[in-house]
Amino acid sequence: MSKQPEANLPKWVRQRYDSLWTEFQDESFDLDDAFSILKKEHKDKRENVPVVLSEIRKAGWLTAQLDPKDSRKRNYNLTSYEKIVGLLRDIEKDTLGRDEIERILKRAADLIRTRVDYKFILILLFLKRVNDKWELEYDNAYKEAIEDGLDDKDAKKEASSSAYHDFDLPKESHWENLRKEVEVLPEIFSKAMKALSEKNPDLRDIFDNVDFLQFASNRENAEILKQLVELFSEKRLHNVSPDILGDAYEWILRYFSPEKAKEGEVYTPREVIKLLVELLDPKPKEKVYDPASASGGMLIVSYRHVKELKGKKDADKLFLYGQEANPHTLALGRMNMYIHDITNAQLAPGDTLLRPKFKEGENVKRFDAVLANPPWNQDGYDEEILKKGEFWQKRFGYGFTPGQSADWAWIQHMLASADEKKGRVGIVIDTGCLTRTGKEESIRKKIVDDDLLDCVILLPEKLFYNTPSAGAILILKTKKSGKRKDQVLFINVSEKFEKHSEVRKLNRLEDENIEDIVNAYQKPEENNGFYRIVDLDEIKKKDYNLNVPRYVSLHQENANVDIKKVWTEIQQLDEKRTVTDKKLSKIVGGNAHEN
Repeated sequence: MSKQPEANLPKWVRQRYDSLWTEFQDESFDLDDAFSILKKEHKDKRENVPVVLSEIRKAGWLTAQLDPKDSRKRNYNLTSYEKIVGLLRDIEKDTLGRDEIERILKRAADLIRTRVDYKFILILLFLKRVNDKWELEYDNAYKEAIEDGLDDKDAKKEASSSAYHDFDLPKESHWENLRKEVEVLPEIFSKAMKALSEKNPDLRDIFDNVDFLQFASNRENAEILKQLVELFSEKRLHNVSPDILGDAYEWILRYFSPEKAKEGEVYTPREVIKLLVELLDPKPKEKVYDPASASGGMLIVSYRHVKELKGKKDADKLFLYGQEANPHTLALGRMNMYIHDITNAQLAPGDTLLRPKFKEGENVKRFDAVLANPPWNQDGYDEEILKKGEFWQKRFGYGFTPGQSADWAWIQHMLASADEKKGRVGIVIDTGCLTRTGKEESIRKKIVDDDLLDCVILLPEKLFYNTPSAGAILILKTKKSGKRKDQVLFINVSEKFEKHSEVRKLNRLEDENIEDIVNAYQKPEENNGFYRIVDLDEIKKKDYNLNVPRYVSLHQENANVDIKKVWTEIQQLDEKRTVTDKKLSKIVGGNAHEN
């Protein structure tokens, strides 16, 4: 498949291009013609000439077509340097940057405000990306087919083949066809999504949860839909970097999170996810699992973590798995993966605590890294309910949770899903699970006694959109080694935060805060101001209470205070205050008499 012109050719290729251009310019030439020039100018052997022409062609500086007089031969035409520069400028002009994408999304957000579900913006962004990328793939495949000698009709048929595209795009689902009849947009979009779902079963979860007919059932929403479609029609999204487009998708999720939090939707701040991912440090060829995957943030940040450290090729070797009970949220996750150009993710629907979807034989599948921010204090999962779940004996061996909080059920499921030798588990959880008694204390005790708990981190307050409470991060390992055996690292970062730049009432973790925490986790000293390594014996003496300030207080009083000296100072201050009070009384009394 041909590609967009490259700005620079390797020096040896450029030298040969220059020689050929000097001789032929806009005229056609064949292999023999090229050989005569390249042999003369560069002493090239005949067998090397096809390689030279292939390299120039791959860079987009040469086109090839079958010789009409002899189908066994090809004729070549060079593209002029001036035209290449023009094409590159057009590509650059047609490539959207981060600021331009955010400008479009901000206008879209302003259009809907809080009157319409923000998911319609994400659906339109997704549809436009699918369309524009399909068009680019089609253009490239068509050019390739023409160069291979196909006529126009056959080239178009070839270029439409699903072999060249991420998705099979029916004609009625093409963006330009969608926006033709503005008066019946809802009907057109509904039919297009149905056709897309039939052709691409993987998209069914996305489109089954969006109803454009219901959305545009009133006149105001119908007008908003028209404006949104025209807004997204302004620019083509085919040349936008997946990282930039992915950040734009995340921007929408984040922008509407404060409002959606009031309706019960949970959005995990990306800096919290980044912290958790850096603590678990997923690596190429490892399997990463999020049992409460929501819109896919944990898995996406894991992918980007490897990509930033090792590059895209190694990131594509990371195997991602997620399960989500809410079908609407699962659809967001599927779109999010595509927008980020992540193809190595498996997302499954369903209630993880009762029906885990990833299995191996007669047990749940095991992963190298398991991470999640499950619903805090989720009710409805007591012993009677959990025993109805699949593999419950193998997942909840430490005990059953009370009906009002499934926190330790999630932790147990994640431990059961971690590789037996090298599994790492990271969970963002409510601090209440660290201290509550009863059934939760019993589970907590057994997990601590089995030396599975590696680290407890107390986060700052007001990090999350749906609660002002401070959360906690628990890191667990199936096999602890080295110095941390029979020990737990407690980290208190309740005061390591900055005020949120966009949401007045929130705090956020900055990069330097995350770096401090990761450094403390990876290479802790024996004692430091905000963290401490604690022996299991000390935890047992404190009745397995994992409340971080019990082990690391940021405001500890000096234990060596001289009580007698302090008492003397207090008495002296009291005497001074008595004298001052008498003087003040005389002044006030005199003034009152004068008045």
